Amino acid sequence: MSPSTATLVAVVLPLPGALMIALLGRRPNLREAVTLGTGGVLFLVVASLVPEVLAGRRPGIQILEVMPGLALAFEVEPLGMLFGLVASGLWIVTSLYSIGYMRGHHETHQTRFYVFFAIAIAGATGVAFARNMFTLFIFYEVLTLSTYPLVTHHRTGEALRSGRIYMGILLGTSVGFLLLATVWTWKLTGTLEFTPGGILSGRASNTVIGVLLALYAFGTGKAALMPFHRWLPAAMVAPTPVSALLHAVAVVKAGVFTVMKIIVYVFGIDLLSSTGLSVWLMYVAGATILIASLVALTRDNLKARLAYSTVSQLSYIVLGAALANSWGVIGGSMHIAMHALGKITLFFCAGAILVALHKTEISDMVGIGKAMPVTMSAFFIGSLSVIGLPPFGGSWSKWYLALGAVEAHQFVFVAVLMISSLLNIAYLMPIVARAFFLAPSTASDHSSIREAPLFCVVPLCMTAAGCLALFFFADELYRLLAPIVRP
Repeated sequence: MSPSTATLVAVVLPLPGALMIALLGRRPNLREAVTLGTGGVLFLVVASLVPEVLAGRRPGIQILEVMPGLALAFEVEPLGMLFGLVASGLWIVTSLYSIGYMRGHHETHQTRFYVFFAIAIAGATGVAFARNMFTLFIFYEVLTLSTYPLVTHHRTGEALRSGRIYMGILLGTSVGFLLLATVWTWKLTGTLEFTPGGILSGRASNTVIGVLLALYAFGTGKAALMPFHRWLPAAMVAPTPVSALLHAVAVVKAGVFTVMKIIVYVFGIDLLSSTGLSVWLMYVAGATILIASLVALTRDNLKARLAYSTVSQLSYIVLGAALANSWGVIGGSMHIAMHALGKITLFFCAGAILVALHKTEISDMVGIGKAMPVTMSAFFIGSLSVIGLPPFGGSWSKWYLALGAVEAHQFVFVAVLMISSLLNIAYLMPIVARAFFLAPSTASDHSSIREAPLFCVVPLCMTAAGCLALFFFADELYRLLAPIVRP
């Protein structure tokens, strides 16, 4: 098929997949085969566009012109290509993991889960390949609405309260701030097209541009900048595969991807770097990095600790965008993939522990390394990548972010990155040490515990291996992303 057709197919393919999943709800094996098959085909379609993007082309297609200059349209550029690969690739392993988790944990309403998961991936792909802010906003909201049933999957009082927080913050910020900024940009420029170098230079005063930047940054609630972060820890009431979707595959990555894309293609890094209008955003991101890490230290619930870790790690990407220079943008963009593989590994491990051990509190996980050596070894690898130690992928994105801070003469953020890495060690390594080096008490003896079902263990091994692979294939990521800052 042509690249233009492939772009459209990538966006819509999960939707017929969702329909087939719904129709096969009474036949679980076929339902899950369709889920995996759709995910595999989607990844192949997305991957087929990589050579086009590497060759400097931007395949795309226009669906509908709403009014002159405003269209529902898709175009694949390097940053969207990266996000598309992350979302489609991790859908496969998350679906595989979901089979083991949902069955092993005897979850109800599994068909509904797989249906809305597929719709959410369609939303994420639409965000990734949006040609303009109008298209991105539509699919950004599709992603919010389609993940609400996943967050409230258990339909308990706690789940419904968390769902209200989730929808309240994400819809409130997007409609109250992001939509306002989008309409204001249209009014100022007459276009919402993502354009290399940006579209706002010379179109408004520095004051107006500064206000727009604040509206975009806080309006993208999925990026979880403080104080609009509470939806993310609240959503941890959902099943672990949903947590993986939220933290690695789609939702939060759609948020930080949107921030990065707006800064690069709406504002332009030259405009922000020459005016210094993004310095305040650096400090908000830096504060979020440190405060969320400190909060993570206080959480005994494993998923809650990982949730606050995600709040912190997302702001690495926002910081890279706000630095508004080549190294910062490359480092922040690379961190989309690096954090995705590291954090999904950690959440997969948390779910495997829940399925096998029925434990959620870190204080109850003493000595489980001997009973679940594969799971806890993968947790160790994912932790090292999140911390940013070689030879794992997270080391490269943090290195480029540090270079960006030096290039911007913002040396305080080099310190923030270093302190944050130490805090990563402080809240992740005790979990590993407790699992492998402390003996369980008689009351909590885990000698009868074994690894989670194979469908849980294989995906977490795959993503742990991905953390290692990203270290050695960082050059390919750099080559893909370089045109963003060197058009």
